[in-house]
Amino acid sequence: MELNKNIPNWILSMEKEDLEFIKNFVLNSGSLKEIAKHYEVSYPTIRLRLNRLIEKIKLSNEIGEEDFIKFIKTLTIEERISVEDAKLIIEKYKKERNEK
Repeated sequence: MELNKNIPNWILSMEKEDLEFIKNFVLNSGSLKEIAKHYEVSYPTIRLRLNRLIEKIKLSNEIGEEDFIKFIKTLTIEERISVEDAKLIIEKYKKERNEK
């Protein structure tokens, strides 16, 4: 029996620190102000981090499971390329694949 089969792909793509952030977000009823206090950073810093997590989740939901797309997804999750660049690359790849 595979343990990860019921866990959504977007959760599996998260790093431990991202999951910890999500847990703190939930435990603080979604209050970014409280999370900023918890992490001892400014509200805009927390907002930026949340926006990045949102983009990671969106990207994880949008892309398929082909090897090339998985590679681009990994680069994005590791923050080696931006989410915007990843989307452009994936769109171009899908367009060229569909033209064949």
